[in-house]
This record gives sequence, structure tokens and C-alpha cells, in this order.
Amino acid sequence: MTSPTRLRASDADRERVAARIQEASTQGRLTLDETEQRLGDVYAAKYVDELDEFVSDLPAEPPPRAPRFPPPLRLHAALVVLLSALLIARWAVSGVPFFWPAMPMFWLGVSLVVHAGIRARRRVVQY
Repeated sequence: MTSPTRLRASDADRERVAARIQEASTQGRLTLDETEQRLGDVYAAKYVDELDEFVSDLPAEPPPRAPRFPPPLRLHAALVVLLSALLIARWAVSGVPFFWPAMPMFWLGVSLVVHAGIRARRRVVQY
């Protein structure tokens, strides 16, 4: 049994190429007629290698960006905010004249800054 030399294009492949063509059109790189012609040809294409020719004269896609704040850091920040709000509410109810939640909130903030620094250092080391 021989392996096929050409791969059939999936709907996701066609949609990816169509999105690049539409983006190029919104940037003014393609005229409306060129856009319509290419989109029609993209959706009629059967093989992946046929799709490449429709975007070969367009700039390459930018690589996907990593989220600025990764999920663990977002979770940590949410916990700091939640705990700070609870501490402030507890202080407001207690009737104590001095603002005692300042020190626990300070250390919560320090833990968040240290966590962000560690994550940033790891990201630099990986690249």
C-alpha cells in the first residue's frame, strides 16, 4: 500500500487561509475582487499544498503571543484581591481604630511580586 503524496485540506485549513486573506483585505493588501476570487478558490481547493499559493504573496502570520499574565499568576492575583477584601471587611466590622490589615495586605502583595519575578525569570531562561 502506497502512502498518498498529497494531503487533503480540512475545513480548518481552509478557514485558516481564508482568515489570512480576509485580514490582508482589511489591511488594503488585496482588492475586493482579488479577495472574492481567492476566497472562492480557497473553498474549492482539495489539497493543502493548493492553499499555500493563495497566501504566498502575503506577509507571514505573526507568531501567537503568550498571555501577559499566565493563569497561575492570575489566580494568585485574584486570591490576593479576595483576601485583601475579606481583611478590610473584617476590619470594618471589628471597630478597631487602627488599620491592622495593612501588614497582611503588604505581605500578600510582596508574595505576588515575588511570584511574578520568578515566572519572568523562568521565561527568560527558557528562551
